[in-house]
Amino acid sequence: MSGKAPELSLIGLTGLPEIRQGDDLGALIVEAASSLGLEFRPGDILVVTQKVVSKAEGRVIPLRDATPSPLARSWAVLLDKDPRLVELILREAKRIVRMDRGILIAETRHGFICANAGVDRSNLPDQDAAALLPLDPDGSAKAIRDRILALCGIEVAALISDTFGRPWREGLTNVAIGVSGLLPMKDYSAAVDDFGRRLQATIIAAADELAAAAELVMGKTERIPAVLIRGYQYEKGEGWTSMLLRPPEKDLFR
Repeated sequence: MSGKAPELSLIGLTGLPEIRQGDDLGALIVEAASSLGLEFRPGDILVVTQKVVSKAEGRVIPLRDATPSPLARSWAVLLDKDPRLVELILREAKRIVRMDRGILIAETRHGFICANAGVDRSNLPDQDAAALLPLDPDGSAKAIRDRILALCGIEVAALISDTFGRPWREGLTNVAIGVSGLLPMKDYSAAVDDFGRRLQATIIAAADELAAAAELVMGKTERIPAVLIRGYQYEKGEGWTSMLLRPPEKDLFR
């Protein structure tokens, strides 16, 4: 094999302040990159955690503002959870998928199936609050891209990431819940392998793999909410997260 060996760089953007509602997240990311001596380049991918996006967009809700319904109160007893938190989960859920052993799995309005409909209390300065998923994560990713283009004159791709559990496997992994500037799926179904066999059903969830790779740099307690990925050859285009969701008619486990 000749030519340059494939290489991928993941750079954590340290130094971002605690994000608050109304903050210019795109500008803060540019400032953090600049303080590290980094300049955005065409083809770069920026992965940003859902939590800071939700903070900037005002999707952090004090629990005192969530008056629990009778249903939320009864379920809170079964789940051993704060009834105000259960109320927020029910508000965010389009469908309850499973409730068992203190775990509530729900489908969000976006179509994501995840624990607690994405409602989360970690990494919040207010101990009596919860963060909800962005209303339009694809739009959030595009807004960050547009801001970087306006400030730097460089077009990048952007992903919003969140941590999900997985059926059949232990442990959590980051996935893409917002996509802009790249096609989230890489389709090899028309390709031929090294031995001449046509690949029948190999479609890679590239956006999820990029989000998962970024988490290795972010960690959960290191205060690195954004990662710059450089060197990945992706297909540009206006993809969206719904491309990653399996339609109900193809879901053997629904």
